[in-house]
Amino acid sequence: MATAPLTRVLEREVRVWRHFWRSTVVFNFINPLMFLAALGVGLGGLVQQSSGDVDGLPYLDFITPGLMAAGALQAAALNSLWPIMAGIKWIGTFQAMVSSPISPAAVYGGEVLWNVARSVLGAVMFLVAAALLGGVPSPWAVLAVPACALCALSVAAPLTAWSATQENDVPFSVVARLGVIPVFLFSGTFFPIDQLPSGFRPLVALSPLWHGVELCRDATTGHWNPDAQALHVLVLVALSAAGWRVGTRTFTARLTP
Repeated sequence: MATAPLTRVLEREVRVWRHFWRSTVVFNFINPLMFLAALGVGLGGLVQQSSGDVDGLPYLDFITPGLMAAGALQAAALNSLWPIMAGIKWIGTFQAMVSSPISPAAVYGGEVLWNVARSVLGAVMFLVAAALLGGVPSPWAVLAVPACALCALSVAAPLTAWSATQENDVPFSVVARLGVIPVFLFSGTFFPIDQLPSGFRPLVALSPLWHGVELCRDATTGHWNPDAQALHVLVLVALSAAGWRVGTRTFTARLTP
């Protein structure tokens, strides 16, 4: 019996999503609009009055790509934890899938790509909201969307692989609180990393979000540094590829009777 491709998993997810897409789209638009208005315009006005531009940019222009990349990463990270446990253990959706011609590797790939697709939808809606508030000064900002996709993939691929090895969700809260939140705060989202203590700056290079933020900020501001951008892409691709390789193995080991 031939193995069904991972597109079947994507098809299943799309069919489910069709029943609640309206609430998802509205949330992905209203949430960033309010967040940017509060931080970029409200707090940003105070920053401009006291300190002027941040890293040569108005604060709204500076924070917009950071929050855009951070939103994509956070969504990808959280959707790589509890939903994976539900599919493997609590509900057993993945076992039902592999009882058909769909392979465990296809289940893994489909779930990761669907996770990334939802993060991309959020990034697009965020970009629209930011443009309405005036936080997107360059037409090259559209390239921030694939940058967010790559950032989301670099997190979703390894985290989904790891989640398949867990027997309960206790470690997930630790990952969210001690992993996702610190990365969100200290990856150049709210302030330049050169304001961090010098000993901490090299650690930022380990954060996939920092690489994603840098790519998004270059896109939204129309700034080009090919060597640095190539390095950011290379790091995110390497994390994604390594996670994918491990994920196909962990899903096969977990879902094979």
